Amino acid sequence: MSQAVVVRDLWKSFRLYHEKNQFLKAAALRGRRARYDEFWALKGVSFEVPRGTTFGVIGSNGSGKSTLLKCLTGILYPEKGSVTIDGRVSALLELGAGFHPELSGRENVFLNGAILGLTKKEIENRFDDIVEFSGLGPFIDTPVKNYSSGMFVRLGFAVAAHVEPEVLLIDEVLSVGDEGFQRKCAEKIDKFRRDGRTIVFVSHGLSQVEQLCDTVMWIDKGNVRMIGPARDVISEYAGESRQAIKVEGEIGSRWGSGEATIESVELFGLDGGPTNVLKSLEPLRIAIDFTTHVPLRDVVVNMRVDTKSGEPVWGTSTRRANRPISLLNGRAKAELIMPSMPLLEGTYELTVAVTDWTESHPYDHWEKRIRFDVRQYKSNDIALVDIPTEWIITGESAEPVP
Repeated sequence: MSQAVVVRDLWKSFRLYHEKNQFLKAAALRGRRARYDEFWALKGVSFEVPRGTTFGVIGSNGSGKSTLLKCLTGILYPEKGSVTIDGRVSALLELGAGFHPELSGRENVFLNGAILGLTKKEIENRFDDIVEFSGLGPFIDTPVKNYSSGMFVRLGFAVAAHVEPEVLLIDEVLSVGDEGFQRKCAEKIDKFRRDGRTIVFVSHGLSQVEQLCDTVMWIDKGNVRMIGPARDVISEYAGESRQAIKVEGEIGSRWGSGEATIESVELFGLDGGPTNVLKSLEPLRIAIDFTTHVPLRDVVVNMRVDTKSGEPVWGTSTRRANRPISLLNGRAKAELIMPSMPLLEGTYELTVAVTDWTESHPYDHWEKRIRFDVRQYKSNDIALVDIPTEWIITGESAEPVP
């Protein structure tokens, strides 16, 4: 497979000044320049992204992720190393960069599209799609200085997403706008993936990275710590960066900010009693009791089911189910009801978490909180899940075959 992005031994530094010469006279009297330290944001970073794959970059704030993307786009130039990108590039970095506040949304679409490399004819052909995607039709001839911050970034994303690049660079932009617009953004990115485009995706949202990316790089203080399959790298990063602790008597580990604490997680079967042995196609109720230690708005409760070997089977959250939790202060409970539990025979593990609205800041994340077994009686299917189906046979004969 050919490589769409190749980075070799990339080094990038910035100067951290301790004082500032505001006037020429001050500089002359000092007889020297202002003192500074050299800060290396990237230190020998190397990686390759095969064409048609999605490559994730994770790390804590200040680790060098955004600096790396700016080097890929040519906004910043490294002191050492090389960047090779094969194909047309579009970057979703600072959405709306290049917008002129006095110009209308329509005029800024043409201005921003030209900055991103589109011809006037190409912009005209895509203009209606851009406006429809942004949802700003009634306001498109209003000066963008009157837009809200959400409207501003929606228009920026809509323009950048319709450049139709061969290589797309994304830096923390899938959290812009409201829930509906975020879903449209995710669907657009998913379409890019299905079309075989190459994507480099930087985010703190580990669930999004795991969902979208084939390979992930963990960068820490400018150094590459690990490159590998998304799930493996995220597990290593989560275990260290969040200081996961092993819970005595439990198979998993937990981490979080401590603003909320998961008190208990229980599974309830057909008879209504707690159990760790479930039956396929029978009702299931999952109850999560937790406590918020400070008033918290827009809390999200997450859960994920994995096989015993660690392969994800299914996951959901109150946010994904469009069930917002406006304000919590103290004890709370979240219950998930399944009228017919579709898992087939096997051993599974349940992970639960309580997070903020972005799902990237865990108040309490409990990995592998419960291990449970599923027994299969009502279904003869194989693999992991039961899917309701019906066979229709044509050409069947009632006469015996001689």
